[in-house]
Amino acid sequence: MGKILVTGGVGYIGSHTVVDLIENGYEVISVDNLVNSKESALEGIERITGISIENYEVDLCDLNDLRQVFSEHPDISGVIHFAALKAVGESVEEPVLYFRNNVNGLINLVDCCIESNVKHFIFSSSCTVYGVVENLPCTEDSPIKPAESPYGRTKQISEMIIEDSFRNTDVKAILLRYFNPAGAHKSNLLGENPKKVALNLVPVITETALGLREKTVVFGDQFDTRDGSCVRDYIHVMDLADAHTKALQFLENSPEAKKLDSYNLGIGKGVTVLEAIKAFEKVTGQPLNYEIGPPRPGDVVAIYADHTKATKDLGWNPTRGIEEIMESAWKWANRKN
Repeated sequence: MGKILVTGGVGYIGSHTVVDLIENGYEVISVDNLVNSKESALEGIERITGISIENYEVDLCDLNDLRQVFSEHPDISGVIHFAALKAVGESVEEPVLYFRNNVNGLINLVDCCIESNVKHFIFSSSCTVYGVVENLPCTEDSPIKPAESPYGRTKQISEMIIEDSFRNTDVKAILLRYFNPAGAHKSNLLGENPKKVALNLVPVITETALGLREKTVVFGDQFDTRDGSCVRDYIHVMDLADAHTKALQFLENSPEAKKLDSYNLGIGKGVTVLEAIKAFEKVTGQPLNYEIGPPRPGDVVAIYADHTKATKDLGWNPTRGIEEIMESAWKWANRKN
């Protein structure tokens, strides 16, 4: 098997994917500047797999430093690209930061892949590329509408860059458009552990239950949904990691794989914010202090996936639901704190 470079390999989804890759026989190296991740994830990876991976503390926006990584590893056959800023609210407040980091970093990475004859490229995209979806569940054929946030726009632009840049090369690419990753590794050795203040719903819930924050704010309860709160498709991070490995294997082993293709990754069912809170309370027995707040700029009201295409082509199926997500996240939060 070839050597796989994972950008953002010390981050939340990246570290879980590194574990899955190693368990499937791949040699992995990571590039992660640790701007929103912690080196302790490397220890977790080693304890789970028995293998210590090398992380290069390199910013993708520094082309020379990134080229040096590829120069030291001329046998990289595939790249899985996670490294990006990802907070919707922050992107609304600091759009230029998001364009500079997410788009410039990708351009440099694409440059290096072409220069180094990398064959396979997996991109961590997002359901935000669809904008406001009129018909649910969302399929890969759903129209690409204007993004609701600068973060979503960076994903749209990145998908276009990948399509145009690899068109006349030997690189085959897959865009994985996923929904709301959550949960933790079954070992309790890896989980969501950002340096910045947690903004995603699940860690906000667990931090509230632990007394690390006063309350969880539900951003709006007057939307046209079952209970008035936003609907999201929460996918367990271990199911998500498995999808990245399967996408890579598909490119490696399937001559029929297209030059570029996209796949939705989600459980396939929408869960409202209030339903997610109830699921947490059910599996943990912990009552949660929450209140209703105003809607948040950049948020889409409702979106969830149809993952039929990923099941058909990649042989991927999510195996864990919202209760398993909440249970594993709670165990991780208790161990971490």
